[in-house]
Parts: sequence; structure tokens; C-alpha cells
Amino acid sequence: MEDLLKELTERYEKLKLGGGIKKIQAHKAKGKLTARERIEYLVDKDAEFVEFGTFAGDGMYEEEGGCPNGGCVCGIGYVSGKMCVIVSNDATVKAGAWFPISAKKNLRAQEIAMENHLPIIYLVDSAGVYLPMQAEVFPDKEHFGRIFRNNAHMSSMGIPQVAAIMGSCVAGGAYLPIMSDYALIVEGSGSVFLAGSYLVKSSIGEDIDNETLGGATTHCEISGVTDNKFPNDEACLDEIRKIFDKMGHFDKAGFDRKEAVLPTKDPKEIYSILPTDRTKPYDMLEVIERIVDNSEFDQYKKGYGQTILCGLARINGWAVGIVANQRKIVKSKKGEMQMGGVIYSDSADKAARFIMNCNQQKIPLVFFQDVTGFMVGSRSEHGGIIKDGAKMVNAMANSVVPKFTFIIGNSYGAGNYAMCGKAYDPRLIYSWVTGQMAVMSGASAAKTLVQIQTATLKSKGVTIGEDEEKELLDKITDRYNSQLSPYYAASNLWVDGVIDPLETRKIISMGIEAANHAPITKRYNVGVIQT
Repeated sequence: MEDLLKELTERYEKLKLGGGIKKIQAHKAKGKLTARERIEYLVDKDAEFVEFGTFAGDGMYEEEGGCPNGGCVCGIGYVSGKMCVIVSNDATVKAGAWFPISAKKNLRAQEIAMENHLPIIYLVDSAGVYLPMQAEVFPDKEHFGRIFRNNAHMSSMGIPQVAAIMGSCVAGGAYLPIMSDYALIVEGSGSVFLAGSYLVKSSIGEDIDNETLGGATTHCEISGVTDNKFPNDEACLDEIRKIFDKMGHFDKAGFDRKEAVLPTKDPKEIYSILPTDRTKPYDMLEVIERIVDNSEFDQYKKGYGQTILCGLARINGWAVGIVANQRKIVKSKKGEMQMGGVIYSDSADKAARFIMNCNQQKIPLVFFQDVTGFMVGSRSEHGGIIKDGAKMVNAMANSVVPKFTFIIGNSYGAGNYAMCGKAYDPRLIYSWVTGQMAVMSGASAAKTLVQIQTATLKSKGVTIGEDEEKELLDKITDRYNSQLSPYYAASNLWVDGVIDPLETRKIISMGIEAANHAPITKRYNVGVIQT
């Protein structure tokens, strides 16, 4: 665990450098704050801040020089006491240009703002679409243009949007700040235009410099495109704080909260509870009791469906319903031994009923995943495991209360789905440093793929020896295991980040507070469920 936490810290510190020391020095030489410095200056001091998408793009686009952090810093924080989403472009990474993962990360930020009815702040400093990869970021539904569609939808939803133009704002990207409710601009560094001076010259033959074409004075005094200009980044950020200071309050969802109480059991003991070997059993209850307030967890159907733990608790004062995979070996109601981390029919049935109760009682749901999938074999199939699994997925997928997911260990196959994976709209989803996600474990997948390839070769009259088969197995296993890494999932934005387990309480608390900004207007209806 110490090695895993050290790796997390080292990776994060490297990502904080964005495009590197030299790029940061050149950026600051222009009198500009970095993307992270802008956020640090803007948010309330000593208030919590939850970053998401930290590892987006990690290891991607290496031939292009990389895109650390997906070219922007995103998070949920407080400005003048108001909770909001913040997006800060990092101009040290390819001048803030938009790679495919940049678009995906910005869309995730807007999704979080829309789901939770949170105001959103854009700190714009971007050269626009990264042209060599325009085909992967420009025309499709979930590409760059979707951001402007979301601008319009948030406006119609009454979600405040504030944009600060603190650098380049070019071409299609110019619409983002101008479709916001406020458009502020910094003198000397901020500029907005559909086409820069070089393109204007080549297109229509006009000679003009960028400042005259689309600088702060032009847009504040001639075009009226921007609202007000400011002498530097700090003054512009101060104005955003003033705007948020006057902003009114909105209706709440009504989730229950009492005074927060720390767990009585030491949360740091989680480090020793979790085994390094992901196949080893452990008691998930011991983990839960080191996360919840006063270490109190009221179990639902304690003696039934024991490979899933369900129950009510409080986290930082907020009432929550917890659904967690039990990893220790348990005895079923029929006296049979059941493997930990596997979802059996009785466990799926219990979880479905519990999820329904939480929706009825307006209690947010928290999922702790360490699951290898649903039980297989003739006994399970004859007992209707598919039907019971579908029941659980149906109840979870149709939930109207906010859901939060944490991948503690394994997250395999349909188990990922049933336990509220990314495809099922958790408000936030994070992986612990111990997490790993795939269709199945590396060992199982590799053996299956080797069997398929060997059978294919034999059908062609080709046989391979034991050494060749082992070499093939090792090659497939190494490739598959690299994709199990939580950082691989985070780089693709399958999860919002990789965290130390001790950050879990903060993320759940801020996540529910964010969700509380959005009243539940949809009725809970699970549709067709076979009983």
C-alpha cells in the first residue's frame, strides 16, 4: 500500500507541471497565472476542493508530445461560499489546444454541473482544436461542438455560467465564453476572434494585429462581445468572486444531514485490511466501519445474500445507503459456502430491494466495488441468476437518487455494471489505488485468449509447443494487466480519478452536497422486473 500511495503522489506531482517547467516559466513571464494558480487564487481559502479528471490523457498522444491533465484542470470547489464547477485551461500544454481527451474532460465537467445544477466557471486560455487531430475532436456528437450545445442547455436550465478570457480564445472556442452569462477579459493577454490575424490576411487580405482584431479594448468598447476588461488575472478573478457573492440560492433536493462525526475506528487501518493480492479475501465490513460516521453501519437483511452488504449509515453527516461487495467467504442460507466478491442470486435480490427502499426514502446511494462478476455454472443458471442480476441492474439503473461509486479492488464484467459502473451515471466515480477494471481478470482473460488462438492454429493444422504457448500466455497477460491499472481507467476518463482511500469521505460529502442543489423531479419507476 505504501508503494501504491507513493506512486500516486509521484504521478500527481508530475501532472501538476503540465507542459513542463520551461513552458510554465514562459507562461508566467507574460504576467499570467498558471491554470492551477488561477484556481487556487479563485476558490475560498481553507475550503474543500475535489479535482476530477486529473489523470485524463495520461500516457496518451506520446507522438504528439502528450496531453497531461487533458490540457485543463477541473474540480468542484467554493467561490464566495457558493459551490461550483471550475474548468481552467492549461496553456502550457500545446497552448491549451483541444485534444480528443480534452473535449471528453470538458464535457464531463459540464455533465457534473448539469446533473447537480451547479454554477460553472470557465477560465479560458486555449488555442482551440488541435488541428492534426481535428477529425477526432470536431464533428461527432460527443466532440467539441457538444460543449456549445451544453452551454445553451445550461442557460435554459437556469445554471449560471461565468467565463474569464485569460488568453487565446479562437475559432469555435470563441463561442464558449460568449454563450456564458458573464464574459470577462484580461487586457493584453485575452483575445477572442473567429479567425486570427494570419488567417484574416490569407482569407480576405486584411492587415491587422490580434489585439486590434479581438483584444480586450475592442470587445469591451467597440463590439460589446465581452462585459468588462481587467488589468491582470488577479483582478479578473476578484470580479468572479464578486459575482458569486451576489448570486442567490436555489431549491434543494432535501437529502438528510446531521452534524458530522468521525469514524471511531482508525481510517488508516484500511491500508492493512486490504490485501496486496487482489484474489485474497477480507471483510468489507471492516472497511466500511472506517469510512462511516461513528463507525455505525445498520445492515439490511444481514443474514441473507451475504456476498453483498447493504445498509444505512452517515458519511460526514449525510445519510447514505451503502451497497458493497463482501470479499470474505460466507455461508449461504442453505449452508453452502459462497465465494467472496461474487454476486449470487440472493445477493442480487437483496441489493435490488435495498436500492428501491433508498429511492423511496430519498437516500443517496454509495457503491463500493470489489467484484469478480456474477456466479456462473449450471446451479446458478438453473436458479435464474440472469433474472436476479437483471433485477438488480434495473433497480440501480432507474435510480433517481444520486449515486457515487468507488472501485476498491476488482471491477470485472457485469459486476461493474450491476455495482453502478460509469455507464450507469454515478454522479462521481473514483478508483482507489488498489482498483483494477476489466471484463475479467488478467489471468482468466489471457488463458481464454490463448485457448482461442491455439484452437484457431490447430484448425489450420498448426500446432505449438508448451514453450511457445507459455510465451504467448505471458505476452497476452502483460498487455492485459497494463489495462487493468486504475491509471489506465483514469486516463480514459472511465473514472474521475485515482485516490488515497482516506479521500473517500470528502468526495462523498462534497458529492452529496453538490447533488443537493438539484431537486429530484423524476419519479422512481423500475419498469419491468420479473419476480
